[in-house]
Order: sequence, then structure tokens, then C-alpha cells
Amino acid sequence: MNKIDSKVSILMADDDPDDQVLLQEALRENNISNAVCFVENGEELIEFLTKKGKFEGKDCATPGLILLDLNMPKMDGREALKLVKADPFLKKIPIVVLTTSRADSDVIECYDLGVNSFISKPVNFHDLVEVTREISNYWLGTVSLPKNIV
Repeated sequence: MNKIDSKVSILMADDDPDDQVLLQEALRENNISNAVCFVENGEELIEFLTKKGKFEGKDCATPGLILLDLNMPKMDGREALKLVKADPFLKKIPIVVLTTSRADSDVIECYDLGVNSFISKPVNFHDLVEVTREISNYWLGTVSLPKNIV
């Protein structure tokens, strides 16, 4: 088994507080202790990454991995994905779409926009634990992620 890189922080963009709690619980079930920050929409995601708005002057580490929901208020995940992948520095951050959508059109559009992975959210907690285990094994244990992106 690969060693999980606990220095890599995770940023989850999801407007559902229940999904945020469930993700934290699933990570805990897998003994994953990486720092996880949450934003509730695409606007907050961009502000977090650029350290603007309510994140200006805050000591927010640039995440090594972004988990992105598609359907959020203010700015949805598709638009946020487009903006992140258009930025020469931010585009290096791997983005995993983690959404309830199972639509082929969303999968195609997200890959066209540069997403690194597309995963449909499981409907039960046990399956979410399995998905987070696979995400962490691959993204935090197998691949080499860029350090000090911005």
C-alpha cells in the first residue's frame, strides 16, 4: 500500500453541509488526516485560490487537490473549473469532480474543460468511504502532485 501524503491539503467545493460532514467522516474512516477546507460555491473557490474576498490576508494553503461539485449557487462547478484551468498557475492543481450527476454530457463537458477525474457521488455512506479510499490512494499516495503551486 502506498504512503498517503498527509502534507497535501484538500479543498472541497460543495454547497451541501451534509455532504461536507459525510466527506469528513469518510476520510476519518480511512484514517486520512490531510487538512480539508470547504467552500460553498464557485465564487468562494476562486476567492480561496486567489486569496481574495473573504480569504484575503488569510493563511490559506494552496490545496494539492480540489474536490468539486458541479451544481452550486452563485457560480457552478463548470464555470469554476473553466476559470481554474484557464489560469497558468492554478491549472496545475488536480481537480476531481465529485457530484450527483451521472449525465454523459456533464462528464464530457468536464473533461473538455480539463478536469482530472469525474466521480458520481455514491448514494450511501459505505460507498463514499470506498470512493474516498480510492481517491486518497491514487491522488495522495500514488501520483506525484506539484508542490508550492502559487
